[in-house]
Amino acid sequence: MNRHFLLMSLAVLFFGLASYGQAIDREALVSRNNVQVTEADPLGSLSVGNGEFAFTVDVTGLQSFPEYYEEGISLGTQSQWGWHSFPNKRNYRTEEVLDSFETFGNRKVPVAVQPKKGRKKRAANWLRSNPHRLHLGLVGLEMTLKNGRKAKIEDIRNIRQELNLWTGVISSYFELEGQPVKVVLYSHQSRDLIAFRVESPLVREGRLKVSFSFPYGAGCHVCPGYNWGRRSKHQSIATQAGSRQVWVERRLDATAYAVGVRWSGDGAFTRTGRHTFALEPGQSDGAFECSVWFTQEKQQGSQPDFASTQINSRENWAAFWTEGGAMDFSECTDPRAGELERRVVLSQYLAKIQCAGQYPPQETGLTMNSWYGKFHLEMHWWHGVHFALWNRIGLLEKSMGWYEKALPEARRRAQLQGYEGARWQKMTGPEARSSPSSVGEFLAWQQPHPIYFAELFYRQQPDEATLRRFQEVVFATADFMASFARYSPSDGHYHLFHPLIPAQEIFPATETDDPPFELAYWYFGLTVAQKWRERLGLPPNPKWAEVAAKLAPLPEADGLYLPAAGATEAYTDMENRSDHPIVTGAYGMLPSSPLVDTAVMGNTFREVISKWDWEGTWGWDYPMLAMCAARLGHQDAAVDALLMDVQKNTYLPNGHNYQNKRLRIYLPGNGGLLTAVAMMAAGWDGGPQGPNPGFPDNGKWKVRWEGLKRLP
Repeated sequence: MNRHFLLMSLAVLFFGLASYGQAIDREALVSRNNVQVTEADPLGSLSVGNGEFAFTVDVTGLQSFPEYYEEGISLGTQSQWGWHSFPNKRNYRTEEVLDSFETFGNRKVPVAVQPKKGRKKRAANWLRSNPHRLHLGLVGLEMTLKNGRKAKIEDIRNIRQELNLWTGVISSYFELEGQPVKVVLYSHQSRDLIAFRVESPLVREGRLKVSFSFPYGAGCHVCPGYNWGRRSKHQSIATQAGSRQVWVERRLDATAYAVGVRWSGDGAFTRTGRHTFALEPGQSDGAFECSVWFTQEKQQGSQPDFASTQINSRENWAAFWTEGGAMDFSECTDPRAGELERRVVLSQYLAKIQCAGQYPPQETGLTMNSWYGKFHLEMHWWHGVHFALWNRIGLLEKSMGWYEKALPEARRRAQLQGYEGARWQKMTGPEARSSPSSVGEFLAWQQPHPIYFAELFYRQQPDEATLRRFQEVVFATADFMASFARYSPSDGHYHLFHPLIPAQEIFPATETDDPPFELAYWYFGLTVAQKWRERLGLPPNPKWAEVAAKLAPLPEADGLYLPAAGATEAYTDMENRSDHPIVTGAYGMLPSSPLVDTAVMGNTFREVISKWDWEGTWGWDYPMLAMCAARLGHQDAAVDALLMDVQKNTYLPNGHNYQNKRLRIYLPGNGGLLTAVAMMAAGWDGGPQGPNPGFPDNGKWKVRWEGLKRLP
């Protein structure tokens, strides 16, 4: 056979065809999962965006009724660059909130905690809440009834709204006093810009205009991210940039940004308050177009209009859906398959607009603030690994670059605590300062993440350039891991000693040793880092090798893995069966290793499934359980875990993973779902060959897929 013909045939086999039969009709797959909205729902808001910026709207297609959504999924306008800090007038410093904790060998480790009173408490609060992610401003419709009253959401009738996933457009139709209103909204895919077209007789009647409202920063734990008080603390200055364009320059303490507004027709842009403006469209016809550009500084040159933004969105979203992986559940006969497909498709959309930016994402993405808008590095695994498995590793590469920039601060943190290498932060912002916490600062399971990510990059681009790029991050990470593990002469093992809180955060920092997931992850990280030295032609690091070879065994009792050494009541005391069942991650998130006995893990998995307190879990726990079940060969249990009917595993009509009244959206759940299904379809290192090894082989799960990558 001709060699060229053979290569072409193999390419068609591996990239052009699905796991079963012909290539997937991707547009049909995506479009049948478009979101339809027919009534106002505080949890039903929809978003457009590009990974660096997101804009969330209500049933009008813009942000017209923010108060109605405040206790649901609020109407956010957020970016990766949009951060604000309250002035540090009292010069609060991290050093003020350090407390010393004893570790192995009578050594003291300084940790930034949350004191309960006095200046130290105020310092910790300031350091935790600053910087906070900033709501950049609301853009909504202001409509007037015939009697002159301003319309409320209760006045909106006959709602028909659709999010078209293939083109990234939200089309909204509703009626006000019998008059139709149609709004078509796009987000530009390379600029932080929205563009919309409004059609309605209300335009001709002068009863519809666009409102712009700009808030102050909000230092709140979980909230929309805006503060409508403190109006004297910020400035909103509008300057004309042409007959149909205005720039609003914003100043909030040390934060500055600009908003460009461009419109069609003979409209007028006027100030209506200290930080509010209105665009009154011309009344010559019943339609107008507008684009709104959020940027760090006023831009020169032409601002994209509605038509160019429409083209940009359509082309880029089609490319996104065409070039990455795909999974089609339409030939499955299990009645749950349609719901699983819906979750998978919508999770891809949400991950693209919320989690694919220059920084690791916050758990609520670019929609609303959680933990002050900061990102949690231990969650980055769940936010990011799926991008590699779905052949979209370029979207993970954006946030991977942050580790390179944050490395000096991570080195400083390790040195402060008496360790080598770099200790990665838990809760942080762009500047990489770790936030004081009486829980988070004791976590360590985020530490190996950069090594895991780097290995994903190498698997897809196995060349020297990849090795050189991430070499410093990988080696500094491993240096800390080897330094953190302490050798005990009494048993000849290296241990992970207190102060330490495991990923199952219910255990006290001063009493917890050797959590099993962390031990297994330490082994993975150190052995992979050693492989990187080998690939670069460097000699093995003797300390890494010694620690990996002599790591303490995973703690167990009665044939079950314990959540930490000595935690023998883990499965008999209800209080210990809460939070993340992370012990299953040691053979779910992670591959087989000498530390894991699969028989013991099988017993542990069954114990968790039968006895866990599901109210205390979080959204990514269910994908993690599915991954463990798949590796153990329990395919039915894997699907059952993915679709377990409990509150924390709820996926709203817009695709968001609902947790509770406080945390209405939770993107680690979406990312975990994408990771798990990709693994179950494409497989994992050391697993069975052939397609769909993680799905039941009962004829009901004929999952078709293409373009997916194996999990390590």
